[in-house]
Order: sequence, then structure tokens, then C-alpha cells
Amino acid sequence: MTNEELIQENITLKQENITLKQEIEKLKSQLEKYITPRKTYYENNKEHIKAQAKEGLKKLAQENPDKLKGYRRRAYLKRKEQLNKNSKAD
Repeated sequence: MTNEELIQENITLKQENITLKQEIEKLKSQLEKYITPRKTYYENNKEHIKAQAKEGLKKLAQENPDKLKGYRRRAYLKRKEQLNKNSKAD
């Protein structure tokens, strides 16, 4: 490749880089429109959501205690797996 070709390729790559950066910023702003309202809803109604979850667990414990045992066992196994991963990483 000659110098002129390299210079031309460099210019085109810089232009492409600029357009991609603009597109990333546009997509980030669009993503914020969807994420922000959900975050604020959960932050504002945190107590209400936690109360609903507790009621759901109580109802599940009354209706199907075996299913609740399965949920708790799965959570225990996931915690154990995470601890093993963290201890191996250290």
C-alpha cells in the first residue's frame, strides 16, 4: 500500500469511528428512556413490592410447602456455587 492509500484509509476509519460513536450515544439515550422509569417506580414503591412478595411467599407456604423447599434449596445451592467461585478466584 502506498502512503496515499494509507492516508485515505485512515481518514475513512476516523469518519466511521465518529459515526459509530454518535450511534452509541443515540442508543444510550434511547435505552435510558426505558430504564429510568422502571428504576424510579421500584425505588418509590419498594415497601409495597416487598410486602407483596412476603404475602406471596406466605400463600405459597400454605398451598405448596414442597415448592417453597425447592426454591430455598436452589437459592442455597446458588449461594454455595458463588462462594466457591469467589474463593477460587482469590
